[in-house]
Amino acid sequence: MDPYMFLKLAWWVLLGVLLAGLAVMMGMDMGVGIILRYIARNDNERRITLNIIGPHWDGNQVWFILGGGAIFAAWPIIYATAFSGLYIVMLILLWSMIVRPLGFEYRSKLPSARWRSVWDWCLFVSGFVPMLVFGAAMGNMLQGVPFHFGWNMQSYYTGSFISLFNPFAILAGLLSVSMAIYQGGTMIMNRAEPPIYERARRAGVTFGLVAPVLFTAGGIWASRIKGYVVTGGLSADGVANPLHKTVEMVSGAWFNNFSAYPVLWIVPFLAYAGMLLGVFMVAKRRSHAAWWFGVIGWTGIIGTVFASMFPFLMPSVSQPAHSLTVWDSSSSLRTLTWMLGAALVFVPTVIAYTSWAFWVMRGKVKEVDSEHSY
Repeated sequence: MDPYMFLKLAWWVLLGVLLAGLAVMMGMDMGVGIILRYIARNDNERRITLNIIGPHWDGNQVWFILGGGAIFAAWPIIYATAFSGLYIVMLILLWSMIVRPLGFEYRSKLPSARWRSVWDWCLFVSGFVPMLVFGAAMGNMLQGVPFHFGWNMQSYYTGSFISLFNPFAILAGLLSVSMAIYQGGTMIMNRAEPPIYERARRAGVTFGLVAPVLFTAGGIWASRIKGYVVTGGLSADGVANPLHKTVEMVSGAWFNNFSAYPVLWIVPFLAYAGMLLGVFMVAKRRSHAAWWFGVIGWTGIIGTVFASMFPFLMPSVSQPAHSLTVWDSSSSLRTLTWMLGAALVFVPTVIAYTSWAFWVMRGKVKEVDSEHSY
């Protein structure tokens, strides 16, 4: 295999890994924020709940940085097109995530019930909005984004902000929110005692069952929307120029890869296995196993999107021929080589550090008395 082609494939796989890590680790924290007011009914219970993820939430933000950095370095055209065309959405995501650390740090600075309630709602918003946007982004990629390029490769976004939150995108967003709540519920079960434990268990079972229903609905819907098919002019080892190919939009095209390579069906199977076995483990009160099955579920969901869309990364509904793919939107051979070397060092380092932090901070969190805790 040509080295340039291999590196493009390697970075495509790595991007999927980083997005799955982002979904699991950040989604877990945000899921806790979403259900905070339900599972914790008084101030002490809420402080206990926040201290469960308190040692980890800021470290988990690294996955967001890794994901964004990977797109910036390996797929610069996609980074530039998405961040310019979807600017308002990116700002909403940024604002909601800015509120998140403020909620953690300022909530317990004053004993006022109203003060703490305001920050509790901020934590809800800063958990719900990013996960909804994350899922909606996946839904919009499947449908195609309204953009095209000029003769000088300047991108033009022709859609509206409202159109990004279309019914299919909202369905994908709610799937993301459901998985985040499930993952957050299992995390709370790992470290909380009754009654917080029991409420988190109910939330995990409920939203763990909602997730496969939404995933199934999304799959049926995706089979009826127009997918994208390259019909000519695309070279796997070519330079980064998306203007030299022809693309057609065909109903059900997102299932073509599964028809051509039946082994790919194992990816959505992993999604269902992770979600359903995870719910079973939550019901059996085996929260640690349930957390890991959630990881498998998230990986299967994101992997299904990647497998169905390959080689497309950011299709264009305005001008299908300008769609961005794995083959024609990557960085240079030298950049991908150096970045892969860095990734092979830093990604395992992040995983090792995160694992160590969770091991050190294991055990149940009980009543919080310290004024320095969350």
